[in-house]
Amino acid sequence: MNRNAADILNLMSKLTVKRAANAVKLVSSYLVSKYTGKPVHWGMPLSISFEPTTSCNLRCPECPSGLRSFTRPTGMLDSDFFKKQMDEMHRELMYLVFYFQGEPYLHKDFLELVKYASSRKIYTATSTNAHYLTDEMARKTVESGLDRLIVSIDGTTQETYEQYRVGGKLDKVLEGTRNIMKWKKALKSKTPHVIFQFLVVKPNEHQIAEVHSLANELGVDEVGLKTAQIYDYEHGNELIPTLEKFSRYSKNADGTYRIKNKLLNHCWKMWHSCVITWDGLVVPCCFDKDAWHRMGNLKEKSFREIWNNETYREFRASVLRSRSEIDMCKNCTEGTRIWA
Repeated sequence: MNRNAADILNLMSKLTVKRAANAVKLVSSYLVSKYTGKPVHWGMPLSISFEPTTSCNLRCPECPSGLRSFTRPTGMLDSDFFKKQMDEMHRELMYLVFYFQGEPYLHKDFLELVKYASSRKIYTATSTNAHYLTDEMARKTVESGLDRLIVSIDGTTQETYEQYRVGGKLDKVLEGTRNIMKWKKALKSKTPHVIFQFLVVKPNEHQIAEVHSLANELGVDEVGLKTAQIYDYEHGNELIPTLEKFSRYSKNADGTYRIKNKLLNHCWKMWHSCVITWDGLVVPCCFDKDAWHRMGNLKEKSFREIWNNETYREFRASVLRSRSEIDMCKNCTEGTRIWA
């Protein structure tokens, strides 16, 4: 069976009657809201991103973790707190991303958290720079039940790789990937589905063919070519690719840049998903990296209360009214990612 098809079937195996009914509610309420302009909402989220930590070992130039530029507190997710949330959410929740900012493997109990969510029959995914995938950690990763492992590899030579992954070592990434593939085979496991994520920027765009070859050589399941979000793009940026297909931005006649996609007054993410920071803040979207738009605090109220509270209803209404008035939406490039 095709490896991508196997991954899709694995995801669909997590579907239950309750989760399917919840999905119908979400889609229905989103469509009603989209066409009426009123924030109608039914159901609970299908997908959530949960942040294990804000800490990171690298210094990537377009990342708040790498730049150490957060205005919000930094720290590690409390394991008991996470398990409590899973106990309350798992009946409707189908897809859990262990990532927002930071390097997940820096959390000492990260794989225990994965194992707990997996035991609830939730599809689990994470994104890593792969520097901590030692032989032992790779074995534990496969044994944890993790369904999807995204490995960031933004260059096929050290010289290119380190231009974006500042402080990183490509040989560690390759070693970690080999360890994962070794233990998948040894344990006869179909998971995790391993993806090489290649963030296309000007310094590495000439290595797109090479990353596909490298993935084939290592037995990686999939290659994802991801376009880069640039914070300061208006007057150009050295990271913006010259290959138009892989850029989220288009050049204007006067030499300035604009975001390619139109800022439409609706957003599916506001209906089916959200992000929870390591310290329990619920924010509506992964573009809100500093958690400015806080819908509530799980240390104070339950998720169900927050998901349907007045703050969230008003935020969804503002999205339907005018996304251009919302800070994080102004640089929203959702829909311009390329997977190949």
